[in-house]
Parts: sequence; structure tokens; C-alpha cells
Amino acid sequence: MSKQTTELMRADEQDFTPVKSADRTLDVLESLSGGGATLAELSTRLGIPKSSLHSILRTLERRGWVETDASRSIHSLGMSALLIGSSYVDQDPTVIRTSDIMDRLAVDTGETIHLARLELPDVVYLAKRESVHPLRMFSAIGRRLPAHATALGKAALAELSDDAVRTLLPPTLPGSTSHTITSREALIEHLAEVRRVGYAVDDEEAGVGMRCFAVCLPFQSPSKDAISCSIPIARLDDAKERAVIELLHSAREELSRQFGRRRTAI
Repeated sequence: MSKQTTELMRADEQDFTPVKSADRTLDVLESLSGGGATLAELSTRLGIPKSSLHSILRTLERRGWVETDASRSIHSLGMSALLIGSSYVDQDPTVIRTSDIMDRLAVDTGETIHLARLELPDVVYLAKRESVHPLRMFSAIGRRLPAHATALGKAALAELSDDAVRTLLPPTLPGSTSHTITSREALIEHLAEVRRVGYAVDDEEAGVGMRCFAVCLPFQSPSKDAISCSIPIARLDDAKERAVIELLHSAREELSRQFGRRRTAI
């Protein structure tokens, strides 16, 4: 991240005053994304008076963004949240561009294929293709995982400079498993190897028993999007690992030929 870009971001933040009612409404929706809650629970969690919160919830309910149970005590996300979220994915250019490639990778590998976007400190799944095997990785569109613990996230983080990584991530990182890299400096050293070999590996760092391989997509530079192949260790050997990495590299090269690469500010 350049000094000029950082200064512009700070200046924009200083000049911006959020609309209080809109801010509170979004706080409610983001809180409910973690599960249903009562009025009292939301009020305590968000620091919003019950009277104001009640009006927000009634408005959201009338617009289909919030639903309540039969007792009208538990509030949860409504159908409008699903429809808008689905529209985002359906219209996303990267999801559209990679659809055929993901189909092909799923057929060629027989394993779970993911497309995700870096949304620090996490990556967010935008699309997936299921494995043909009963033993497979659990995942869902819209799910978030720590970027530093996933092959998808590390592939995208490797696109950034070491200084940018130091700016964007804290010195100590949360551990998802005993294999997760939890030191920012150790992660930076690891990212140098990702850049050298051209792909990233999650070696049981996000989930025990799973190994994932990922490459960044060539639609912008630095890239925030990556595709991966996730394989249970019980089904993985050296030959399959080499084949999967070769298929991912070939997919990236094909997409690069089709769509090119453009520079974006960071």
C-alpha cells in the first residue's frame, strides 16, 4: 500500500460521517448473520435502546430482511437477505468468468473446488463445486475463514508486499488448528515461498484432515480472488498433488489469456 493511497484513505475517513440510522440498521443485519436473537439480546449486544431497535426490526420485517418466530420473540434474517446475497454472486464478474473453469477442475480432479475473495482478515467463499466423494470438505457460499489459515487467503496475501501485510494484519494471528501459522512474521516468510512456487498450500491449517491448494486469479493486480482444490489427506498422494497443482496453474494461464490482468491500487 503506497503512502499516497494510505493518506487518501485517512483523509476520506476523517471527512466521512455515517448516517446513524443506516449504521444501526446494518449493525442489526450483521449481528443477525450469526444467528437469531431476541430484542433484549440485540439491544445489549449492539448498545441500541430497545425502543429504537424495535422500530428498526419492524421496518426490516416489513421489507423482508428480518423474520420472527411464532412467539415473535426471536428475530432472524429474512428472505430478502438471501435474495440480495444471491444477486451479488450471480452478477459478480469473477464468478461468471470462472464458472466453466471450475466445472472442468471439478470433473478433472473429482474434488471440491472453491472460488474465494480476500476480505481481510478473512476470505469469503463466492462459488464452489462439490467433490464426487462422500468424504469431502464442508463449506458454504458466503462462509468466512481466516485468510492466513487458508490456501485461498495465502495466495491472495502473497500478491501484497511484506509492508502491506504488516499494515493489514496484527502481529499475532488466531489459530484454527495446531498447524495454523499464528505469527505475522512467520506468515510473511511463508508468503515468500508462495510467491516463489506460484501456489499456496493449506496443510491442515483451516481444518484437520484436509489439504488445499490455491492460485490467484489474473483479473487484477494485486489479485484478491483465488481458486482452490481441497482434498482429504486420506485420499491424497504425491502424484495427485502434482496433478492438482498443474491443473490449477493451467486454469490460471487460460484465464489470463482470455481476460488479461489490470493493475489496481493497494
